[in-house]
Amino acid sequence: MARPKEARHQIESGGIQAESPFMNPHASPPVSLASFFRSLWTNRELLLRMTKRDIVGRYKGSAIGLLWSFVNPIALLTVYTFVFSVVFEARWGTRAEPRSQFAVVLFTGMIVHSLFAETLTRATSLIVSNVSYVKKVVFPLDILPAMAMGTACFHAAVSTFVLMAAVLIMNGKLAWTVVFLPVVATPLLLLCLGLALFLASLGVYVRDVVQPIGLIMTIALFASPVFYPLSALPPSIQPWLILNPLTFIIEQMRAVLIYGAVPAFTGLIIYLLVALVVLWLGYAWFQKTRRGFANVL
Repeated sequence: MARPKEARHQIESGGIQAESPFMNPHASPPVSLASFFRSLWTNRELLLRMTKRDIVGRYKGSAIGLLWSFVNPIALLTVYTFVFSVVFEARWGTRAEPRSQFAVVLFTGMIVHSLFAETLTRATSLIVSNVSYVKKVVFPLDILPAMAMGTACFHAAVSTFVLMAAVLIMNGKLAWTVVFLPVVATPLLLLCLGLALFLASLGVYVRDVVQPIGLIMTIALFASPVFYPLSALPPSIQPWLILNPLTFIIEQMRAVLIYGAVPAFTGLIIYLLVALVVLWLGYAWFQKTRRGFANVL
C-alpha cells in the first residue's frame, strides 16, 4: 500500500487540522533544513492557531487580558531604569545622558534577552506538557518549539512597539535604519529555534534540564550588555563577552533602533551561518530522538 503524500488529522482539542509527512513510523525522519522549513510552511495554519491560542490562554481570566503584555515590560523598564540609572548611576558613554535615553538603551537589551530566555525556558517542557500530541495523534511535533518562539516573538514585538514609541516621543522621529530590524532579528530567531528544538527533545529524556535553564538565563542577562555598555568592561574581558550570542544582536538592535546606524552586515552574515548550523543540528537531534518520546512519556 503506497504511503500518501499528505494526510490531515483532527486534533482532539479545538478542532485544529494538522498535516504531517511522518505517516510511516518505520521510515527514517528527514533531518535537512529544507524538510524543516517545509514542515513549518505545510503546517503554517496549525502553527498560527496554536500560537494564538497560547498567547490568549496565558492571559485568560485576567481583568485586562492582553494589556498585561504592555504593562509587564513597562513596569520592568521603570524598575530597572531607577535601580541602574538612579541608585547605581550607570551611564552609557562619558557624557551624562538623560535617564530617558538610558531607559530606551536598557529596554532594547531587555527585549533581546527576554525573547531568548522565554523561548528556551519554555522549550524544556514543551513535549512533556503536550503528551497527547505524542501518543494519541500523528502530529508534527517539530512545530511546538516554533509555537513557543512565536509567543515570545509576540511579546518582543509588543515591547519593540513600546520602545519605538518612546524613541519617537524623545527624538520626534524614528531613524530610517529601523527598516533593518528584521535583518538583525532573523539570525537570533534561527538560533533560538535551533536551541529550542534541542532542549525540547532533551527535556523528555533529562527532566532535570528544566531547573538549570532559569539560572543560565539569569546569568546570560548579566553577562550581556543589557545594563552596561560593552565599552565599560576591561579590554581583556570584552572578547569573552562577545562570545555571548546575545551581545552582538543587542548592540546591532541599539544601532538600528536608537542610534540610526547601519548594522554590521559582515557580522550578521557570520551570525546567520552559525545560526543555520545550530538550527540544523537541533533539528537533526530532534528528529533522531523523537521516536523514543512515546516510550519515555
